[in-house]
Amino acid sequence: MAQSRQYSHREILEIMSGLMLAMLTSMISTSVVGTALPTIVGELGGQEQYSWVASATMLTMTVSTPLWGKLSDVYGRKLLFQISLGLFVAASLAAGLSQDMGQLIAARAVQGLGVGGLSALSQVILGDIVPPRERGRYSGYMGAVFGISTVAGPLLGGFIVDADWLGWRWCFYVCIPFAIVAFAVIQKVLRLPKVKRNTSIDIWGATTITASASALMLMLTLGGHEFEWNSFWTYFLGAVAVVMLLLSVFAERGARNPILPPRLFRNSTFVLTSTASLFVGMAMFGAMIYLPQYLQIVKGMSPTASGLMTLPMVFALFLSGVISGKIVTNTGRWKIFPVIGLLLVAVGLFMLSRLHVDSEQWLIGVDVAVLGIGLGLSMQMLILAAQNGSEPRDMAATTSGVAFFRSLGGAVGVAAFGAILSNRLKDEMAELMRAAHVRPTGGSLTLGSPAAIQQLPEPVKGIVLEAFTRGLETVFMVGVPIAVLGFFAVLFLKELPLRGNGPAEAPPAPPSKDDLVLAGLLLELIAQRVEHANGTTSALVAAVARMAPPDDLPERERARAVANDVLRPTSRALLAQATPHVNRVTEGVAP
Repeated sequence: MAQSRQYSHREILEIMSGLMLAMLTSMISTSVVGTALPTIVGELGGQEQYSWVASATMLTMTVSTPLWGKLSDVYGRKLLFQISLGLFVAASLAAGLSQDMGQLIAARAVQGLGVGGLSALSQVILGDIVPPRERGRYSGYMGAVFGISTVAGPLLGGFIVDADWLGWRWCFYVCIPFAIVAFAVIQKVLRLPKVKRNTSIDIWGATTITASASALMLMLTLGGHEFEWNSFWTYFLGAVAVVMLLLSVFAERGARNPILPPRLFRNSTFVLTSTASLFVGMAMFGAMIYLPQYLQIVKGMSPTASGLMTLPMVFALFLSGVISGKIVTNTGRWKIFPVIGLLLVAVGLFMLSRLHVDSEQWLIGVDVAVLGIGLGLSMQMLILAAQNGSEPRDMAATTSGVAFFRSLGGAVGVAAFGAILSNRLKDEMAELMRAAHVRPTGGSLTLGSPAAIQQLPEPVKGIVLEAFTRGLETVFMVGVPIAVLGFFAVLFLKELPLRGNGPAEAPPAPPSKDDLVLAGLLLELIAQRVEHANGTTSALVAAVARMAPPDDLPERERARAVANDVLRPTSRALLAQATPHVNRVTEGVAP
């Protein structure tokens, strides 16, 4: 969508207040349930469906992201944004009222649809109202909201569950008032120009893309939990994902208005930013999901305290995103930030892998702050680069495509890191118990909640904590090469100049009086030459005649009309402006 009007700084901030509030509430809703799940399962039952409560939201959020962008091209950004907010509010209310696990999982799936629309369309709308050159100034705030919500969710969930006067249902109710306020703000301040769009819907493309992503997400989220990795279901879902991906390529190549236009994948900027976003999602979600396990299990912190320990990452992410955005706006240079950012993400993950049972809290704070700086420099800059490198008609598809790959990377990271942690934990515990000549009661050791682990007798407790530390060390170390791969993807990006206006330049100096006099006299001289031209056609008469509208008059008559009606009045206006005390300076000028 081409930008057809300029928005003032105040208008942009008003619109962003609604976008940021909607993003904050929706993203918190995806993470707030983590600390409440044990309590929810204890009341509703259905332990075998435990993983689906979190997986349902991530599944529908990921697969719906590219669809929201295309639908907004057809029906309008504002309408689709408000529809996604409405879905989110209705699903949150239904989740809070759920009476069994089936109802809760269904509500969480619908909630994921709303979250997918809000996360994708907020970036699309920002791209509509702010040109790329100015976008860095605002994108830092959006990235900070993402980081804050990811960390604040578990913190808020722990507080709600611990408060007897609230209860776990308020994990879903608490976001509803903020979502309603965001709806009202968007309704009042968002005024996007109407643009004529292609109203055809790519049904076949939507079906194949959604089916491919759904099969892959199901395999990643359920593998190792509901079924073994080396099982029929793993191979079946993997085959469905590949077949549907191949069919989606043919569907998009033949579609008149594709959801993910094939031309995007011929754009090196889109391909590289999507690849880097995939790796950023893997590293970021892997660290944010499993860092609380270190804090709660190894360090013995409560859910609230572990959330507070991640505040250095939130502040670092916020400051680095805002400062880098302002620098980009002032200089127009953006590539250096994701390059440095991905390196810092790798360094931060390596530092986290060096943590042990007795690590000091200040050291943990420094490690997560380094990771936060890297994420703040990377996430929003990748979206900015992708939007700047795309055609205006592909703004929505590009933005939702990059968001899709980041969400997909997060799902892959969570599943892969979870499998690594489970395998390492089992091996390390077996090795440490053999070394300590300890045999668990009943022949096996079943780990419970973090509080239950802290109540284990020695030396079993020390063995469990050490095994968790080693397992998480491997998880964070695996994240290092993933971040390095993202670094190389960014390194090959071409730094295209940002579209839009840079800092305001000084207005040109007004013409001097001498310039005005010279221009006025030249025009009067041309007019007199044309008026006194003889019967022969000259180059000057022909040039002046071409300034008149075409008609049936002879060339010399049209030239004289231009001289009397255009050149002479302009000449006298210029001379009057230069010498206001002279009223008839051109009278009597000799030819």
